[in-house]
Parts: sequence; structure tokens; C-alpha cells
Amino acid sequence: MIMPFGLRSLLTCGYLLATLCEGVLADVNVTIRGTILPPPPCIINAGSTLVVPFGNDLMTTRIDGVTYQRAVPYTVTCGPQPSNDMKITLQGTGAGFDSTVLSTSKSDLGIKLLIGGVAWPLNSAVNFTYPTLPVMAAVPVKNPGSTLTGGIFTAAATLVVALQ
Repeated sequence: MIMPFGLRSLLTCGYLLATLCEGVLADVNVTIRGTILPPPPCIINAGSTLVVPFGNDLMTTRIDGVTYQRAVPYTVTCGPQPSNDMKITLQGTGAGFDSTVLSTSKSDLGIKLLIGGVAWPLNSAVNFTYPTLPVMAAVPVKNPGSTLTGGIFTAAATLVVALQ
């Protein structure tokens, strides 16, 4: 039989142990706030596909990375945005012989890109300040040591404009 004094001591010790084991000294609610900005309202080339007009008179023996260079005509129109500091990237698949140039439907032919007359590696961003757009150009290149065959070729990539 437990005596009342012993029962009181046992209950007091149990209460103290439960309080010490809980480990919570204080708690407080946390509120997290932020603002998600939508992408800048820019339209590239009025929403139309960019076409680089190489024509149909390219001679396989004259494709050297210089001859047949063509301007890449494009426009970028943006509405209000938080900054005019932007970047432009041409995203695509690199040629099997050089990952910095755009692959084409012909395995030994690629398209080298230029910004301001300087080689622009595929999938790399170039910074610019809107509304002054970088001058883009494209030129066909071939796999060194290969002999190109005649025929139609195509290439596809995605032009991306984003805030820096």
C-alpha cells in the first residue's frame, strides 16, 4: 500500500520529468512574404519564326566559315520591365564536329553564329541593354577534312531573351 506522502512525491517527480523532457521553451508563428515577378513581356520577331536567307546557290567547296555570312534579321519588343539589362541566348543542338555551332540536317555542316562580328558559341548568353539589340549573323561551316554533298539543309534553334 502506497502512503499519501509517497504518492504525492511520485506525482510531483513525474510532472517535473514530463516538463523537462518536452524541450519546448517557446514557439512563435512565422510569416513568409515575397513577390514573384512575371517574365518580362517581350515579343521576339513579332511572334514569327526567324528565317536566315542563305539562298540556293551555296557551293560546297566555298563553305569555309567566312563566305556566305548572312545577317540574322530579328526584332525584340518589350513592355515595361524592372530593368533594361537583358541577355540573349540561342539554344540548340551543337554539331557533331563542334558543339559551339548549330547542327543542321547535313552531318558535316553546321551554322556558326556571330554577335557583333565575334563568334557566339551556341547556348551561351550575351548581355545587352534593351532597346539596343546585338547584331547577329550566321555563316555555314563544315567539318574540317570532310567533303560536303549538295542538297537542301535545315537547322532549328530557339532564341531566348531574358532579364540579367
